[in-house]
Amino acid sequence: MILILLILIPLLTGVLSFSIKGEGAKMLALISSVVTMIVSAYVSGANSPEPITYSHEWIPMLGTQFSLLADGMSSMLCLLTGIVTMVVMITNFNKEVENPGSFHGFLLLAQAGLMGVFLASDALLFYFFWELALIPVYFLCSRWGGEKRIPVTFKFFVYTFVGSLMLLAALIYLSLQTQGINSYAWADIVRAGSSLPPAQQQGLFWLVFIAFAIKMPIFPFHTWQPDTYEQSPTPVTIILSALMVKMGLYAVLRWLLPVLPSGVEYWSDTVILLSVIGIVYTSLIAIKQTDIKRLIAYSSIAHMGLMCAVAFTNTNIGMHGIMVQMFNHGINITGMWLIVSMIENRWGTRDMTKLGGIATAAPAMAIMLVIISLANIALPLTNGFVGEFMLFNGLFRGDSAQHIMTMVVAGLGIILGAVYTLNMIQKTAYGEVVEMKITKDLTINEYAGLAIIISLIIFLGVYPKPLLDLTSEIAGMIVH
Repeated sequence: MILILLILIPLLTGVLSFSIKGEGAKMLALISSVVTMIVSAYVSGANSPEPITYSHEWIPMLGTQFSLLADGMSSMLCLLTGIVTMVVMITNFNKEVENPGSFHGFLLLAQAGLMGVFLASDALLFYFFWELALIPVYFLCSRWGGEKRIPVTFKFFVYTFVGSLMLLAALIYLSLQTQGINSYAWADIVRAGSSLPPAQQQGLFWLVFIAFAIKMPIFPFHTWQPDTYEQSPTPVTIILSALMVKMGLYAVLRWLLPVLPSGVEYWSDTVILLSVIGIVYTSLIAIKQTDIKRLIAYSSIAHMGLMCAVAFTNTNIGMHGIMVQMFNHGINITGMWLIVSMIENRWGTRDMTKLGGIATAAPAMAIMLVIISLANIALPLTNGFVGEFMLFNGLFRGDSAQHIMTMVVAGLGIILGAVYTLNMIQKTAYGEVVEMKITKDLTINEYAGLAIIISLIIFLGVYPKPLLDLTSEIAGMIVH
């Protein structure tokens, strides 16, 4: 029953928020996010040695059940969702927003959908929550986004809608192969998919993978992402980049690798090649950016490209590194977006050519910027280092000899990442001081939100054992 609360709390409070006006909606959203985070922390600590499960009859005529499962990977992502959503609510509590009831209601509905995606162990239920998580984001982007929000949101909708239709077609086909029982249960889908002839698996692979690749996003399915991140309000950008991109990577690990092993084996080198191209390509584009938000957007694509490449190397340490890095990337990218939002609020621009002297004008903000930025490029003793070291170790140990060269090329991402990150720090934190429009350094709620991020960066960088222990068993189970 505890798993139901992870979905019901944000779902019910989200619906209730639409009927509340003014500050009440913000307070309800904050309380809801704190309670959900506490429940997710309990689930993360209570899932050992056996996963927590819940199952109830849902639509018997379709062979589907309301079936939930929280193993190490699912509970870790639920915890990440709880932490990130809570930090978003805390740091934006003093921000003015048009129609706060609807705004926070949609955010909470998106959180409910995300929790469902990470917990669903029934394919049709997984698809239901996959769509539920996306719909609120569409309204948030189209209503509260920037000047170009309409065409950008339309592009985002087209990409995700096409991917979702492909995924649905594949899931229905797999259900029909479950030996006449038309089941959508994870175990039945795995048996049905893995028993298909290799040629069929190779065809189905792209129906499933493209839907997940769009969500991560992976080159060349990434073109919707920078524009959407740029035009979305900061809380929505955080939800998209810290949490929703993890939907795609999680789905690859849960719903692709075990279900279509022959298809994965056949196309793995192709996916790794695309991912590595994306790492270098987006890193080079990031170097040329002057808008901090677009720089971070391209940086996120490069990070996700590395995780996607390692997912197809079939190595235990690689799989473990992916799970660790999914959590750490979510924390770090949340911190980056928060700092960008604070800079834009105070200086009225995200253009690095028009910024400078943050270390003098707002020293606390500059310190936070440096710590989070260095964690984002995996500096030792920060949380990003542990997962990234495991990822490159897994890429190096890939089954194919060419993975060694792949690792070398992917390693360029580290060098290029340091180039654009240090350049961004130099141009914004140092140099000639630019006058702030808002004369405050950090407000109390901004200190609180960033303190949570910084604490996790340092704690998991120095002592990553809790995160490693949580995900170690499931990492070994995925490798086939």
